[in-house]
Amino acid sequence: MHVFGLIGNPVGHSLSPPMHEAAYDALGMDARYVTFEPDPDAAGAALDGAAALGIDGLNVTIPFKQDVLDLVEPDDLAARIGAVNTVDFATSPPRGYNTDAAGVRRAFDHHGVSLTGSDAVVVGAGGAGRAVAFTLADACESVHIANRTAERAVALAEDVRADADATVTGGGLDTLADRVPAADVLVNATSVGMEANETPVRADLLHGGLAVLDAVYAPVETRLLRDADQAGATTIDGGWMLLFQGAVAFERWTGRDAPIEAMNDALRARL
Repeated sequence: MHVFGLIGNPVGHSLSPPMHEAAYDALGMDARYVTFEPDPDAAGAALDGAAALGIDGLNVTIPFKQDVLDLVEPDDLAARIGAVNTVDFATSPPRGYNTDAAGVRRAFDHHGVSLTGSDAVVVGAGGAGRAVAFTLADACESVHIANRTAERAVALAEDVRADADATVTGGGLDTLADRVPAADVLVNATSVGMEANETPVRADLLHGGLAVLDAVYAPVETRLLRDADQAGATTIDGGWMLLFQGAVAFERWTGRDAPIEAMNDALRARL
């Protein structure tokens, strides 16, 4: 039996187990996906234990994404982002990846949105915003990062710009009024809209030429996506990003194409 899993603290809310178990069932694999909740300062011990037990691969979530980076051999993108969310134990040392980035790209691809040459706006400069910004900068013409604390957005823009051909800028949330009306792509990488009927972007800034991805997946339909739909924009809920980051991890571990439909059905049943 192959064993895969997730380390984080907490992990009780995770939707990864049903999604990955559905993939194993769809492909007739003898495999299981389990969750582990180590102490926040025990990332090294957790990885050593997983390797000793013969676990094939782990997903990594808060608060371990940065700690694990120093414990594995990260690929180039994970090193640039500064965080690992997928570990493959097939080699020694284990390899580390950031599949959040691929999840963003595949979510746009699935909805027929080409990022090539686009002007993009990212709201948020935290962990999710960092992965999104690096991803978009590899394909888009320009990326603007807007954050409540402008200094964090400017600092992230400097990091991204160092390894990208795109024009990358940062600023406060007040810059959205100028940037969003001229943008092709908008990503909310904050938690705004998760706890309340709120949006990080005013409805009057949205337009029909936009493709809007909201990383929030609970609720599936956020106020931002409702406003974007009314403006005629292409809307992509956070469930798609969650689905595809999991699918890419599955493919890394198994070398097989992920059964996207089965995984999506299992995910949507829990959202």
